[in-house]
Amino acid sequence: MKILLIEDEPSLLVSMQSFLEQEGNIVSSVATFHKAIEKVNDYDYDCLVIDITLPDGNGLEIIRELKKRNTSAGIIIVSAKNSLEDRLTGLDLGADDYLTKPFHLSELNARIKSVLRRRLFDGKTKVVFDVISISPDNQQVSVKDELVELTGKEYELLLFFISNKNRILSKSVIAEHLWGDSMDLADSHDFIYTHIKNLRKKLIEKGCPDYVKTRYGAGYIFSEKS
Repeated sequence: MKILLIEDEPSLLVSMQSFLEQEGNIVSSVATFHKAIEKVNDYDYDCLVIDITLPDGNGLEIIRELKKRNTSAGIIIVSAKNSLEDRLTGLDLGADDYLTKPFHLSELNARIKSVLRRRLFDGKTKVVFDVISISPDNQQVSVKDELVELTGKEYELLLFFISNKNRILSKSVIAEHLWGDSMDLADSHDFIYTHIKNLRKKLIEKGCPDYVKTRYGAGYIFSEKS
C-alpha cells in the first residue's frame, strides 16, 4: 500500500517509516504542513497518517484539503494531545481513526490494515475476484485454492489491479503506486511491462484466466470482460 506519513518528530517519523516499509508498504514522509499540502495535491495515497500539531500548521487543515478533493484514501490522526475536541473534529472532517501518542508501531500497522480493508474492500478480511483469492493480512494469494508465489511488487500490482478493476490504469499511475513519489525521477516506465508479464504468467500457470487487458496508448485494465 502507498502511505504518506506527516509527522514532525524526527525519531518517530523514522521509526514509523522503517516499520511500515518492512511490512511491504511504499512509504513517503514529510515533517511540515506546507510539504504535506504539496504531497497531497501532487500524489494519491491509500492511507495518510497525520499528526495534528505541526510546526507550521494544523493537521486538521490537511484533512479538510483532502476532503475537498474527494479522496478515497484512509486517514489516521496521531497526536500527543488526547483531546476529545480534536478527536471529534478530526472524525467529523472524515478521518477514519485516531491514535494518541505514544503508541506501538504494531498497533499503527493494524489500524492501517483495518482502514484499508474498510476503504478498499468493504471491511472484508479476504478479497475475492472470480478464481483469485487474496488474504491482505498475510499477503497470500491463491487461484482455485492453490497458492501462488508472487514477489512483493507482483502482489502489490495484483492488489492494485483488483481494487481498481474495470478501470484503465496508465503506466505512470501504476509506477507511482508501486514505487512511490520517487518515480518522478525515472526516465521511462518500460519496466512496468516486465512486472505485468510475470504476474500474468504466474496466474495463468495456476489456471487463472488472463484478466489483464492492454489498452494501447492508454494503459491496462483488469477485468473479466474481454
